[in-house]
Amino acid sequence: MKTLFNNYLNTFKGLSIEIWWLALITLINRAGTMVIPFLSLYLKEDLHFTVGDVGWIMSAYGLGSVAGSWLGGKLTDQIGYYKVMVRSLLSTGVLFIAMQFLNTFTSICIGIFLVMLVADTFRPAMFVALNAYSKPENKIRSLTLIRLAINLGFSAGPAIGGLIITGLSYSGLFWVDGITCIVATFVMIKVLNPKKAKVLDTIENDNPDSAYNDKAFLVFLIAMALFGIVFLQYFSTITIYYKDVHILSELEIGLLLGLNGFIIFIFEMPLIKWLEDSRHTKLGLMFAGAVLTGLSLLVLNLTSWTGVLVVGMLLMTFGEMVAFPFSNAFAVERAKKGNQGEYMALYSMSFSIAHIFGHNAGLQMTGKLGYDSTWYIITAIAFVCALILFTLNNRLKAKKLNV
Repeated sequence: MKTLFNNYLNTFKGLSIEIWWLALITLINRAGTMVIPFLSLYLKEDLHFTVGDVGWIMSAYGLGSVAGSWLGGKLTDQIGYYKVMVRSLLSTGVLFIAMQFLNTFTSICIGIFLVMLVADTFRPAMFVALNAYSKPENKIRSLTLIRLAINLGFSAGPAIGGLIITGLSYSGLFWVDGITCIVATFVMIKVLNPKKAKVLDTIENDNPDSAYNDKAFLVFLIAMALFGIVFLQYFSTITIYYKDVHILSELEIGLLLGLNGFIIFIFEMPLIKWLEDSRHTKLGLMFAGAVLTGLSLLVLNLTSWTGVLVVGMLLMTFGEMVAFPFSNAFAVERAKKGNQGEYMALYSMSFSIAHIFGHNAGLQMTGKLGYDSTWYIITAIAFVCALILFTLNNRLKAKKLNV
């Protein structure tokens, strides 16, 4: 047991202090994101919108995310990642607090669009900061540490969110989310001042390539958008499914979602370290992650036993653990030959586009076709994603361009 524990700790060695601070800031920020997994429930249960209306509101969420990711990439290349991150965190906190006072369909659509427009300028900037603060040989483990922080916050967030809803109301979620964003801002100003933080990987490129001309990267983005559509069912459609079909309470839903973050916190770093040392390519590992994530929804149709929800969550969790760190690493490595902000903006936008279509499509399909048919269709999308990654991997290996 002691040897296992020491081996676990060794997977964290060599990461820069700036990466640890960035992880702490991310943890503080993500601990308050309990609004997001409960957003569809809040709109349906508390504000009494129809499932169709919820779908369109989630599309506004996605449009804001696309616009924010694009804007974040542009601003990062122009004014630097630090200024973008600070301004995004602080403004997002204020906007989240204000969101609770909106109660009409139009105002919520506009409000959630503005929240995500501001919030998602943070993502490309954070990826570029992570690239700057990490040694080249530690990129994947640095990315994984940030994901651990995200998932540690996410494991606590829904569980605490369920308690807040039970003890107070949905409005309490907006206060907590907003306050944590503001706290994360002040922590960042204190510990990651650009005059003190040490940049470990400065990339100078006088003639950067445009990400829009990188055909392999664009195909990769299509696959990531499809993967995002599948994965995002766990942030909208699945929570309503848990409540309507398996009659789970908000607290039980929060605990089930929290299981995802807890498993990732315990197992992801050792798993990534082991996979990083294997002979598998990044795209090959993403292929496996897409298959596992698709299976996580397919199994829900196999039985009415409530325990299958845990099986599905485990499959999705391991699929996510494999797919996301290596997709992040693939994007970061290809970004070295171009404008980093542009590359990472497009990478973030692939998931933002998934927000536009994923939530709405899932919710609309469940309303018209039922949950069983929806899970079959979403699983098919996962396998199309896997096929694209498999084909791209083979072509890049043939050209010896795989990163």
